[in-house]
Amino acid sequence: MNRGCCGPFARFDADFEPPGSDGGLELLSTVSEQRLPAEFLPAIREGLAQGLGGVSASVLLTDGYFHETDSWVSAYRIGAEQAGRAALIGAGLLPPEEAEALRWVRWPDSPKPRRPKRAR
Repeated sequence: MNRGCCGPFARFDADFEPPGSDGGLELLSTVSEQRLPAEFLPAIREGLAQGLGGVSASVLLTDGYFHETDSWVSAYRIGAEQAGRAALIGAGLLPPEEAEALRWVRWPDSPKPRRPKRAR
C-alpha cells in the first residue's frame, strides 16, 4: 500500500488457511485479471514464501488492485512478504511485537501504525 503520491503501489486482500494435503504453499486467486494482472502473481507467491519462512499455508487472493504507472513487481513482492509475516503473527507463530515492523499490511486486530514525528 502506498500512502501518498508516486512510488511503488500494491494492493491485495488475502485469506490464509492451513495447507492442503500436499503441504507447502498453495496460492489461489478469485481476482479478475482486470483488477490484478497475472504478471504480479509470481511476485506475490515469492513474497509469501519468503514471509512465511517455510511454514505451509493455503492463500486465497480475494481482491486486488493495481495502478498502471505505480504498480511494480517489487511492490507486490514486499507486500506479500509482509502479509506472510502478518499471518504468522495472527496465528501465534511469531511474537506480537513483530507487528510493529510491518508498515504496509493491515489485518483484524493489527496495531495502528505509528506516524513518524515531524521536526518543528
